[in-house]
Amino acid sequence: MKLYTVAVLGATGAVGQEMMKILAERNFPVGKLIPLASARSAGKTVKFKGEDVTIQEACDEAFQGVDIVLGAAENDIAQKFAPAIVKAGATFVDNSSAFRLDPNVPLIVPEINPEDVSWHKGIIANPNCSTIITVTAVNALNQLSPIKAMTASTYQAVSGAGAGGPIELQNEVEALREGKTYEPKVFSHQIAYNLIPQIGGEQFEGYTSEEMKMQNEGRKIMHLPELKVSCTCVRVPVVRSHSISVSLHFDNKITVAEAREVLRRAPGVKLVDDLANKQYPMPLDTSDQDIVFVGRIRPDLTDDNGLCLWCCGDQVRKGAATNAIQIAELLVK
Repeated sequence: MKLYTVAVLGATGAVGQEMMKILAERNFPVGKLIPLASARSAGKTVKFKGEDVTIQEACDEAFQGVDIVLGAAENDIAQKFAPAIVKAGATFVDNSSAFRLDPNVPLIVPEINPEDVSWHKGIIANPNCSTIITVTAVNALNQLSPIKAMTASTYQAVSGAGAGGPIELQNEVEALREGKTYEPKVFSHQIAYNLIPQIGGEQFEGYTSEEMKMQNEGRKIMHLPELKVSCTCVRVPVVRSHSISVSLHFDNKITVAEAREVLRRAPGVKLVDDLANKQYPMPLDTSDQDIVFVGRIRPDLTDDNGLCLWCCGDQVRKGAATNAIQIAELLVK
């Protein structure tokens, strides 16, 4: 088996650390791992397959001899190093939003559009976490009848804001229990015992950047250029795993029985849909694994050709790190 030199750009962040964990879990053919981070982290070590691996400073020269770069850094870092990565002959699988809507860059969820990997030019984009979870849940239904429109509300865990999110939630809960105050640093408002209906800045007609990703990225992934999506993104006091409520509007009527049968066989999906026995997708059940759970399937009472459903998935794994490594697996096949 051929072995590959794999670099992780942003190796000290939550997604970068998860990428290295999943590379080992899935036995990806890594001959050499190169963790890359900022100068202040260079020289420290991270664990990979039980061994200490030294972090190197991210610079243009660091990509020489690398086969695949897994990007877990912010947009500016991805844009800064992308030219050097491509010039070095490596393939950049980037988790930032820097290249997602670039027409020359494939945007891939392997269960949906793996064929798009064939036309990459050195960069492949990993979609937004909520987008990945949602389209994985609904794509099989799109095969029964084209999806015309979606109305979605996301319930996004605090870890989606980075490693500081769960710490802030815990600190706030402890402060409130002790009758103390805690000044939010990660979020714009207190998140403990609260919901914050804004993720990202305003982008279009009152919709935030996070909300517009569902439409713009969904169109590209599912090859539905006319898809219309109204989305509301909400930060909730859950540590891990995002949940999404979706109303789907189809060209033709799909029954609940048909939807359940298709989703039962859909790749990357687990059907959990038994209301009478209180069985449905929940964040606690979907954390630290790679399957998107789907349930609460029912008719949309506002549209004869509509269905409603609820889905949950681990946004750090399937919503980010695992999806990127699945893309890398497509590259090495």
